[in-house]
Amino acid sequence: MTSRQTGALVALTGAVSFLIGLVAAGTRPQDATERVAVRPVPVAADPGPGATPASSTLPAPPGGPASVDFAAVAARVNAAVVNVDAAARGATARWRRDTVDDPNAPREGSGSGFIIDRSGLILTNYHVIEGADRITTTLGDGRSFRAEIVGVDPAIDVALLQIPAHDSLPVAALGNSDTLRVGEWVCAIGNPLGYVHSVTVGVISFLGRKLFDQSLDAYIQTDAAISFGNSGGPLIDAHGQVVGITTAISAQASNIGFAIPITQVVAILPQLRETGRVTRGFIGVGLTDLTPALHRALRIEPDRGALVQDVSPDTPAERAGLRAYDVITRVDSVGIRSDEDLIRYISGRPPGSLASLEVWREGAARSVSVKLTERPLAETARSRATRLQSVRPVAARDQGPLGMTVRDLDRANAMRQGIPDTIEGVIVMDVDPAGPARLARLRTGHIVLEINRRRVTSAADFLTIVNSLKPGEVAAMLVYDKISDQRLITAIVVDPPS
Repeated sequence: MTSRQTGALVALTGAVSFLIGLVAAGTRPQDATERVAVRPVPVAADPGPGATPASSTLPAPPGGPASVDFAAVAARVNAAVVNVDAAARGATARWRRDTVDDPNAPREGSGSGFIIDRSGLILTNYHVIEGADRITTTLGDGRSFRAEIVGVDPAIDVALLQIPAHDSLPVAALGNSDTLRVGEWVCAIGNPLGYVHSVTVGVISFLGRKLFDQSLDAYIQTDAAISFGNSGGPLIDAHGQVVGITTAISAQASNIGFAIPITQVVAILPQLRETGRVTRGFIGVGLTDLTPALHRALRIEPDRGALVQDVSPDTPAERAGLRAYDVITRVDSVGIRSDEDLIRYISGRPPGSLASLEVWREGAARSVSVKLTERPLAETARSRATRLQSVRPVAARDQGPLGMTVRDLDRANAMRQGIPDTIEGVIVMDVDPAGPARLARLRTGHIVLEINRRRVTSAADFLTIVNSLKPGEVAAMLVYDKISDQRLITAIVVDPPS
């Protein structure tokens, strides 16, 4: 063998070894409803002798993955990660059954969790333990404990469990997810596909991702490998602190996972411990961000705020006289820059309390007092998906400058589709996949109610208004979405003639 061949062989061997060294392991989920009383305890209690205190963190990594000692992170946090096994007897349970021959055999599923306090408190996902009759947690050292449910919050998919207090329980330190940055290195620990205590590494891919509930969701997206069974496990930063709870994966890709920000979880822990459930303030409006395009189209004076799209009937917002196109700029003297600012603030207020809103309407600011009620639990994305099947596009001849066609909404058609009598407009029949309407998120089945605040009661009205728009002009369109049963405001840019 020549020296050149020898060198090539060594280089190839080194490359293969490097790639093998990059491979990491991967994840699994499942579900309860009973509640027990537990004395309130501080989340960040002193872990005591023999455990790593929350304040003892790794030094800040200066650069890429080579400078992050995830081996040390995993060694410190792994012991606090638990396997969560849930079993249910009910025939309606959605889980795997041990045997097809015995209809009374328990349904079982598993996920992950992590201990946050020496008193035996464990965080996991609500969907991991939902409907379970028995929950068993197993620690990394092999000890098993039966867990009881302290509290659940289905809205953000969080559950707090309790196992017997023990001095030797390892504790995971909670960090601050508000300081995360896109591109920052993180790792996930869990039990993917039953492979317990698997560690995977990746980066933060996106912050504030919306998945199921457009108002409450603020998921951390990561490419750290997450699979079924990781649900409820910790997402950990380079300092060894928990910054999220892994909870979902994309069905279209193997490297897109999502975690609940830990600061969102910490905010509800007192309610979970003390009452077993979470209540949030609610005013009953559909909101959108006041984007530059909508600001321009609607000629609104404030350039920041929460734009009201819809007001639900029999809600605090309706009783307070809020309307579509109102812009909420302040609440209780706190400035509101976006719809998420308002949702976060109102959700943090207790039901029954009064909130003072500053509202911009028709060129003037006014004060509105609203008495909050309790936020209802939103329907799940799954149930919405089943209703989507009833909407079928119809081919159209000319889609016009907005890339969409409409037809009159007659009462018989409205009744068949379950559209309320109060909705008057035209129904979208077809949307150009590459047209302005598609970019504005309009879809087949939407009801167009207004364009630039001009009512649309017929297809003739729609054509008259659309034909008066100039190429490149931004138009504000108010539509009704029967899937969410809400009015929505969207900005659409008129296409030039082809």
